[in-house]
Amino acid sequence: MNNLSLKLRLTAMNFLEFAVWGAYLTSMGSYLYSAGLAENIGWFYAVQGIVSIFMPGLMGVVADRWIPAQRLLGLCHLLAGLFMGAAALYAGGAEGGTLDMTTFFTLYTLSVAFYMPTLALSNSVAFNGLTKAGLDTVKDFPPIRVFGTVGFICTMWAVSLMHYETTFGQFLVSAALSLVLGLYSQTLPACPVNRGGGRQKLSQALGLDAFALFRQKRMAVFFLFSMLLGVSLQITNGFASPFIKAFADVEVYKETFGVQYTGMLISLSQISETCCILLIPFFLKRFGIKKVMMIAMLAWVLRFAFFGLGNPGSGVWLFVLSMIVYGVAFDFFNISGALFVDQNTTPGIRSSAQGLFMIMTNGLGASIGTLSAQAVVNHYVYNVPVEQQIAGWQTCWYIFAAYALVVLLLFAIVFREKKAA
Repeated sequence: MNNLSLKLRLTAMNFLEFAVWGAYLTSMGSYLYSAGLAENIGWFYAVQGIVSIFMPGLMGVVADRWIPAQRLLGLCHLLAGLFMGAAALYAGGAEGGTLDMTTFFTLYTLSVAFYMPTLALSNSVAFNGLTKAGLDTVKDFPPIRVFGTVGFICTMWAVSLMHYETTFGQFLVSAALSLVLGLYSQTLPACPVNRGGGRQKLSQALGLDAFALFRQKRMAVFFLFSMLLGVSLQITNGFASPFIKAFADVEVYKETFGVQYTGMLISLSQISETCCILLIPFFLKRFGIKKVMMIAMLAWVLRFAFFGLGNPGSGVWLFVLSMIVYGVAFDFFNISGALFVDQNTTPGIRSSAQGLFMIMTNGLGASIGTLSAQAVVNHYVYNVPVEQQIAGWQTCWYIFAAYALVVLLLFAIVFREKKAA
């Protein structure tokens, strides 16, 4: 297999991987609001984090020890697609009536339980393929990963243009794409498994070796702050769309582009990602992981603050700025973090280590963040009169910005970067 063919195959994998997520991640909040589940939005995003506490790590162990990562990636997507399709069909049957939270949430949870591990598994498949081909992951992975963001944008736009933002149609789109990737994954380059021979320690058999990284002070601090920064990851995904849609209750804003096509406005965030991903190799080599992570943290401060200051009318430029800095906030943290973990682990625990990174960020961090954010939003927005809700939203964004600023200052003081030889 030549290098160009390999890159194209991995590019298609990344495109579909994030297209599945983009179909509903940023618009689901609007659908839940219209379905009468506004006060439960946080749970739908938090459960992604809750399952990420154990599922990526578990699947990483399976990929390292028993089932090749590319085959496990496909199996997870097939199951995720089936459960998401079931959730969509149930929601469609309940339209016009009362959507039962328990049934819909259960089907949705089963879907994301199998989807979330694929974020780490797809990284493992890509890193393995590039490494076996003798390519530089820091240089060659970001241009491949950028097409994941392109896929995310494509489904965001499709859902917005088809006016699925407030309907169950977004989940059908996600399910269909997940099933396609489930089949396509079986054709990807083979990944090794490390079943080992003879006797193994219990920690080796269970794939717990990745947790030994906590014995290294620098790695332990890195994972701790990954969790703290992970708190911010899903806040805007869950609440940006309902926030902007809330301006529809204000006469001067209800016909603005942002209110009418919220998904397309928010997609500027992902367009920004496509540019920022390509900057990662330069920034990592020039500034190192500490400064890159600090830049990401500062970008989160600005992301939240600009939301608080803006509106879809005369202040829409502040919304646009918020979307632009999101690319830095997300990519400089997620992609750089994944590369940092890959470079500080051995091939035998690569999938497990990526799973551990997911546990700390999209697992513990995102779960704590979305549930805390829901409590803040309930207090300042949903428990006040409608005419006071916009002001309540602004207060929420300032609180989130203050949190990100505190994490930035602590990280600057505590984290020590390994000095080059």
